Amino acid sequence: MKNLLKFAALRLLTAMCAALLCVGTASAQLHELSEQELSATHAQGLIDLSNSSYGGFDFTRIAFGADVTLNANLRDIRLGEYNYAARNGTGADIDMPLLQFGRSDASDAQRLVKITNPYVEFVYRNVGDASTREVVGLRFGFDSIAGDIGLTLKTLSGSMLIDGGAAGTLDSRTDAGGGKRWDGSCTAASCLSLAQIGGVRAGDSTGASRDFWISVLKNDVQFQAPPGTTQVPDIARAGFWLNWRDRLTALNVNAAPPPNMPLVR
Repeated sequence: MKNLLKFAALRLLTAMCAALLCVGTASAQLHELSEQELSATHAQGLIDLSNSSYGGFDFTRIAFGADVTLNANLRDIRLGEYNYAARNGTGADIDMPLLQFGRSDASDAQRLVKITNPYVEFVYRNVGDASTREVVGLRFGFDSIAGDIGLTLKTLSGSMLIDGGAAGTLDSRTDAGGGKRWDGSCTAASCLSLAQIGGVRAGDSTGASRDFWISVLKNDVQFQAPPGTTQVPDIARAGFWLNWRDRLTALNVNAAPPPNMPLVR
């Protein structure tokens, strides 16, 4: 299982980084600043490294201090393919046929998804003897994300909350299995199932969504509250885990993703 998680983590990071790096090009011309201009200039490096401790674990976060606008499509994402006797489902922790950033039937201002401060965070077991310290896993996420995201899921391992308005709410906390390889089934009149979701709107009139991340871990880990919030997330379970609960609404409840550019293979 450990080798499978390592391989899948590399696939995830490669796919996400490729999507972020291929969002467009920019050009600029360098020019010399005067002493007065320099004295009035404040700057921050593109890469910020920070360390913290929480819940018996140490964390090293590498954040890319950038605002990104993104229009990209990823498909057939299967993360964490290993045997899980309690609930194998489709055979993967996360089975995501579509993850689509942006849409083609909107104005220029709404066509792209806006992301701030992408980061990778490594998790270490906190022990007194540095020689026995070990890497427990990592997570990849954003400080904030806003826009329309096409999203279809067959199986979810994670903590997700989606407001469907009058149609009800999708909440992984209703799952008796704790959100591990949940098929998203729903029988109550006031809830949505994963099968009804074709896309979500991240963010609302109060601001962007602030708690999107995907982790791959050898052990359960309690992460800290996201920047700008005091809400500590649900414990991330071993294997792959998707967390996304903040300011999410369903684009519709008929499982139809919004139109966008052709999917990449």
